[in-house]
Amino acid sequence: MTHRERLQAALEHRQPDRVPVDFGGTAVTGIHVAALARLRQAVTGDTAWRVKVVEPYQMLGEMDAELADALGIDVAGLIPRKTMFGFENADWKPFTLFDGTQVLVPGNFQTTSDANGDLMIYPEGDRSAPPSGRMPQGYYFFDTIVRQPPVDDDHLNVADNLEEFGLLSAEDLAWYRRRISELDAGGRGIILTMPGTAFGDIALVPAPWMKYPKGIRDIEEWYVSTVARKDYVLEIFEKQCAIGLQNLETLIGLLGDRVQAVFLTGTDFGTQRGLFISPAAYREMYKPYHRRVNQLIHQKSKWKTFIHSCGAVRELLPEFIEAGFDILNPVQCSAAGMEARELKREFGRHLVFWGGAANTQQTLQFGTAAEVYRECRERIDIFGAGGGFVFDAVHNVQATTPTPNLLAMFKAIKDS
Repeated sequence: MTHRERLQAALEHRQPDRVPVDFGGTAVTGIHVAALARLRQAVTGDTAWRVKVVEPYQMLGEMDAELADALGIDVAGLIPRKTMFGFENADWKPFTLFDGTQVLVPGNFQTTSDANGDLMIYPEGDRSAPPSGRMPQGYYFFDTIVRQPPVDDDHLNVADNLEEFGLLSAEDLAWYRRRISELDAGGRGIILTMPGTAFGDIALVPAPWMKYPKGIRDIEEWYVSTVARKDYVLEIFEKQCAIGLQNLETLIGLLGDRVQAVFLTGTDFGTQRGLFISPAAYREMYKPYHRRVNQLIHQKSKWKTFIHSCGAVRELLPEFIEAGFDILNPVQCSAAGMEARELKREFGRHLVFWGGAANTQQTLQFGTAAEVYRECRERIDIFGAGGGFVFDAVHNVQATTPTPNLLAMFKAIKDS
């Protein structure tokens, strides 16, 4: 099978010749640049290569074609034109991480150090604006800096929380047109990251790509608002959805069947032990918009729709299925109620499991190579039976993951 055929078989719940593999296709299925640099050197022997940071918020590295071929990666990602900090991946320049890893970052990856040695990054690369992200000294990725003034309920304006949503520009469309041609020529399966359809994704609410965001941007304030200012939040969602549907129609027409899956939302609804939203609240606040987005996609394309929601979300899986989602990620098997065999048995006819193969909280990070190999082989056997599985770790591979463990993970894929 080709890469595309392998992915398509899995998405259609048919048994492929081997499990399809995604590392680097989205911002929730990637590898930290430090771990990727070590892995690349171990696989290719190239000590001079600098890996590009293509997602600077989490500092995820680019899975380049040479490494993807060596590892058997089947999926490539079509991402938006600008990063989480509002600049394009262009004009690459050298950069050294706190741990000494030498990488490449975009030209507008503009940083300063504060008195503690923390790294501050600026929206759109504009140092005249307040910084929007902080990487603590010695750490590996950025935390959002909340830049919200005190909320004045008498003067709240829904338009302020809609400032980042708009119809795709001519520049955006030119980007998608160029990138889909490049990716299609590469022969891998393609997943699109859809902008503007993640309702209430808390990583996006603070808008670190904007210089002076207005509206409700504080994380705690946003969650409070889903109860205390529910009508305000629902009005945001309603208008956001209308824009998102228009952009979806545009991209379906532009990209067509070259895209096989679309990452729609990364809003987390679970914790390690259970939900932090009730099923009733999901049905009222999120499901109507999820359903509308999924319906349009399924009516007008062959794309399969991808929802990322961390944690113990088993109780919501019937709701996700009813809302029209085809793919679940990251499949956090270490969370309560998320046992792999039970998930496959109960939901495997309806959901493709994209993830769940390597436990980034425990085994991959802290286990032995033999334990990683055993866990990955087990998950392939469970989730891969009859198709409906794309191999990926449970969320992004972290910076300090031991290289022998990563090599054991890819050996498990090869041996399966």
